[in-house]
Amino acid sequence: MYIKHFGLAQYPFSLAPNTRYFLKLPSHQRAFDFIIEALQDDSRFTKITGEVGTGKTMLCRKALNALEAHEDKYATVFIPNPVLDEESIIYAIADEMKLSYDSDANYYELLKLVSKELIRLSTLGKTTVLFIDEAQAMAEEALEAIRLLTTIERATDGPIPLQIILFGQPELDELLERPALRALNRNLRASYQLASLDRDGVEAYLDHRLVKAGYNGPHLFSAKAVDLIFRGSGGIPRLINILAHKALMVAFGKGDHALTDKHVELAIEDTESAQQHKLRKRRFFSN
Repeated sequence: MYIKHFGLAQYPFSLAPNTRYFLKLPSHQRAFDFIIEALQDDSRFTKITGEVGTGKTMLCRKALNALEAHEDKYATVFIPNPVLDEESIIYAIADEMKLSYDSDANYYELLKLVSKELIRLSTLGKTTVLFIDEAQAMAEEALEAIRLLTTIERATDGPIPLQIILFGQPELDELLERPALRALNRNLRASYQLASLDRDGVEAYLDHRLVKAGYNGPHLFSAKAVDLIFRGSGGIPRLINILAHKALMVAFGKGDHALTDKHVELAIEDTESAQQHKLRKRRFFSN
């Protein structure tokens, strides 16, 4: 659509997570470093929370890729859609670990099979790291099932068999406070909350994604355009992507080669959630 018009090689503001576009802004780099440090400290549970669109899935994939580059130390399991009961979550883990089992295997047989594999990997010097995205959607029973897996004793002189990293929206905090999950909460020693970007962070984010998409020209977004994107998005990366993409479409439709606040204003008018963010910003600055 507008790729050739702006001298791009690909769309810079896609909503699909792509670690190529990971930007080492202080907040997100700190979160990434926090995950790595928690793993090195043998934390059985690590929790990363953030509002919708703050980059949790991108961070999850970045950490996954980092561990997959160290196959001698880590085995990884990724569960992207954890709306599962206690039995289904164990089946999902077994499948992700590529374990063979009979089609009529029951929950306890699968649990034993997964446990044996975790111990086997530990004897080889590997820790299995289970990444769960959208963890706020998990059932209490499923969370308790994975907690029980963390009670497996490590092999002699081997690393901890299982570490779990939960990525979720703020509702995850409320879920983990439930009485049924007291044991899990006691083991949760590492927790990090992803913040939205400030105004300078939004500008750096826009420039970074444009360069990664092949742009090689003068600043595409004016200072006023960046200000409006910041106000309309609240610094949330997903909303930044939506507004920037729509603004580029508006500019392309008008035959313009630079983005102004007028283009962004039209993008905001077409995005209900951005209108709400902008309104909240106005109320804040007027008080």
